[in-house]
Amino acid sequence: MSKKVRTRFAPSPTGGLHLGGVRTALYSYLYAKKHKGTFVLRVEDTDQTRFVDGAEQYIIDCLAWCGISADEGPHTQGEYAPYRQSERKEMYKKYALQLVESGHAYYAFDTPEELEKMREQLKTPQNPSPQYDTHTRMHMKNSLTLLKEETEKLLADQVPYVIRIKMPKNETVTFTDMIRGEIKNDSNLVDDKVLLKGDGMPTYHLAVVVDDYLMKITHAFRGEEWLPSAPVHVLLWSYLGWGHAMPHWAHLPLILKPDGHGKLSKRDGDRLGFPVFAMDWYDPKTGETTKGFKELGFLPEAFINLLALLGWSSGEEKEIFTKEELIEAFSMERVHKGGAKFDFEKAKWFNHEWIKKMPVASCELFVKPILESKGIDIKSDEYLLNVVSLVKDRCTLLNDFYVQSVYFFQAPQEFDLESVKLKWSADKADFFTELISRYGQLTEWNLEALETCFKALATEKNIKVGDVQFIYRIMLVGGKYGPGVFHISEMIGKQDSMERIQRLMGLLG
Repeated sequence: MSKKVRTRFAPSPTGGLHLGGVRTALYSYLYAKKHKGTFVLRVEDTDQTRFVDGAEQYIIDCLAWCGISADEGPHTQGEYAPYRQSERKEMYKKYALQLVESGHAYYAFDTPEELEKMREQLKTPQNPSPQYDTHTRMHMKNSLTLLKEETEKLLADQVPYVIRIKMPKNETVTFTDMIRGEIKNDSNLVDDKVLLKGDGMPTYHLAVVVDDYLMKITHAFRGEEWLPSAPVHVLLWSYLGWGHAMPHWAHLPLILKPDGHGKLSKRDGDRLGFPVFAMDWYDPKTGETTKGFKELGFLPEAFINLLALLGWSSGEEKEIFTKEELIEAFSMERVHKGGAKFDFEKAKWFNHEWIKKMPVASCELFVKPILESKGIDIKSDEYLLNVVSLVKDRCTLLNDFYVQSVYFFQAPQEFDLESVKLKWSADKADFFTELISRYGQLTEWNLEALETCFKALATEKNIKVGDVQFIYRIMLVGGKYGPGVFHISEMIGKQDSMERIQRLMGLLG
């Protein structure tokens, strides 16, 4: 590769960061790092009508949580600053006017009413939604249909206008996609996109080309929904005289709904009960908060691992990858053409595997704030580490640590009495009465002593160990879950263990 690789992630600050957007950022990051290149964050905030206050910082926070750190961007700067399009406004107009001068773009003075009238009048059964294109532009009020003097007067009188690309007639626009190979487009089927809006701000079509050129972007990854616009961008690169510098493009496959029908949306997540945003997003316009993967209890390592494999495979059977392993293994040749179905159960599996993989000390850093937020007295860091080591393999989400460990810190408030009643009898009551007595006489309170005493008593009473051990678990925990009962009993201590036995016996009468 002759030129130094420079990739970019260019989100719009309009709301929550969809997992599809994070995946685009991730692939751009992995590709740049694989090739010892630079990963750029650029904020595309040219559509001021959709701008949402706080969304830019939210995007930066999401990427930071994921560990996808930009080498250049609005928060780090760099030699191609500014990295917000709204701060680059003046440079775009120069290039739009250059396109008008060269005959590749034109002024259009049509009012919204005139555009609507065109759509109504030119509608046919064959073309139910007419566009502003090679077929209709000569019926409209623009510098192609007006005399030069008329155009100059309208401009002098500051009549509102936009600048549109003049799509050529009867041309095949071709480019090579890194995933899909050669793609051909009929120029007659593409409308004359607006390049510069009435407020002087560029549209995505002009800004993305100008910024990619000026920032020396070598590889541009984006979702496949941008494929229909690709011929416009190819032509702009050519018309501006920059064809030699056009980046390599890759249009990534969609992330699909779990049933495989259509693009995964926030509405699907709401309907099916899982997040589609990286982190909680508070919308200042509606006052609503939408749940994110982070707050649900996902580890960032698991999140980027599952995203990487939504549309890409390493060619191995291996599924668990660290970020460093992803950088080493990643290649565009193994990105799929077809969409990837999102499976939330599989996503949770990744998280469970990462929790199991994580060292106890690292896990404890996540768990401590979760327990403290619930008002739990941690006792000591050493005690917490011991608890985490016992329960972490049972946790799928970080928030599971509360349910799986709360009984180590406080006695259960509720018990699964119905399950106990199925196995309860006079001889079981007699067993636990005697167990309290014998446990009270133990000089050593450790796993081996507790288990030996418990099982010896069951044998003596001719009771199945499994039956009374099941009841003992519910006495200690409140339900049918948790690590080994003797581990639990050892941890919570003699007094606590005996009080919990007595409490449940009291509830059973």
